[in-house]
Amino acid sequence: MSKHINSIRKTILLILTTIVLLGANEAFSQQIDNLDPVIINAVSSISADSIKNYVADLLKFHTRHNLSSKSDKNKGIGAASDYIFNKINSFTKESGPVISVERIEYKAGGKGSRLGREIVLSNIVATIKGSSAKDKRVIVLLAHYDNRIDNNNDSTSFAPGANDNGSGVSALIEIARVLSSYKLPVTIKLIFLSGEEHGLLGADHMAQIAMDEKWDIVAVINNDMIGNSAASETDSRNNTRVRIFSENIPALESDDMKKERLFNSSENDSPSRQLARYIKETGERYVLNLNISLIYRNDRFGRGGDHTPFSKRGFTSVRICEYYENYNRTHQPIIFKNGIQYGDLIEGVDFEYVRKNASVNLSTVMNLSLAPSVPAEVKIDLSSLSGESKITWRSPETGKKPDAYYLLIRETDKSQWERKILVKTNSIIVPLSRDNFFFGIQSVDNIGHESLPVLATGTR
Repeated sequence: MSKHINSIRKTILLILTTIVLLGANEAFSQQIDNLDPVIINAVSSISADSIKNYVADLLKFHTRHNLSSKSDKNKGIGAASDYIFNKINSFTKESGPVISVERIEYKAGGKGSRLGREIVLSNIVATIKGSSAKDKRVIVLLAHYDNRIDNNNDSTSFAPGANDNGSGVSALIEIARVLSSYKLPVTIKLIFLSGEEHGLLGADHMAQIAMDEKWDIVAVINNDMIGNSAASETDSRNNTRVRIFSENIPALESDDMKKERLFNSSENDSPSRQLARYIKETGERYVLNLNISLIYRNDRFGRGGDHTPFSKRGFTSVRICEYYENYNRTHQPIIFKNGIQYGDLIEGVDFEYVRKNASVNLSTVMNLSLAPSVPAEVKIDLSSLSGESKITWRSPETGKKPDAYYLLIRETDKSQWERKILVKTNSIIVPLSRDNFFFGIQSVDNIGHESLPVLATGTR
């Protein structure tokens, strides 16, 4: 009997090894693409024309500089904030009490700051409250609506800011319009930030509020410059690639977290990296003709974004940004010189590209919202030396119960998860050495909505 059981076990392990290692064979392929018709329908509702109209409206305010007028009804950052507030409110009236909008003010500027005087700035926060009273999770989308030209304190010159960051703002407005027709179990916050161009001021204020109020944030996605598809200098052109920036070692890392990271060599598996991989997989599943490039940096050299204040407070945060940047446009005055048009004009925005990037946001938000919470205590058994790996985990502590789990597998030198295996229990033994592979676990429902991955770790 014992020999028979061992024989069966060896056969199962052989089959599992074949599935994992021979993924190129169609019969054993583990590429799982679950497409939800509800998400497909929502993504198809994103309109490039609507996005273009929002950007054109934002340009009418002449400038959205942080020191520009707050009282003028037609020009300046005050008029721009009113426009965003009223536009989101219009979706609320159409759909019922699904979206609430609030204006959150804070003081900024003065001595020692990058602003020439003390002012009061406003963030606009649109909240789509989750339909499940038991699910306290929050997903945050960010885009800053302030802008400037080359002179840091020039608050009067024409500064259209069509791409930086009219593209991100307009993407979020369009996402709000589409989401106003859907009830999701998780709360979604779309935050339109001021103060970015002078030190990430609005984001810092909101991140502190999120920390003080203990928001249960599972993901922060910052959209900053997502509409340019032509590079300066090289004139390279491509609207089929977009970047996601993510930190490696968490900015807020405790001593225990550091010990665990060092022991598991998991510096490439921070929560932000897991979110970036998740966005890539989900976005490419729902958005055609778009490749998402994982950039393993928190942001570009010498540059900053509004996700960073959230990262510094321990929230899982990433930045979505166009693949090519055009430095003849960003922060440039509107001039035509030596055959080159300078300035961030609407002609420099590729609206089909913005549509695709907005769709990546939307598909990610919806898939993650509809998924169960992450599994708990995902561990690799290190109790004995073995050529096999035993991974165990517990069911999520909150939210709906998973229908199953995915075991994720990749070799240690690979950037992305290579294989998914559906598991109905809370443990699995695989015929692969824990020294040669990373493993992760995702919760999944019966439709195929996956949670963020949790890396399986061992402890001394």
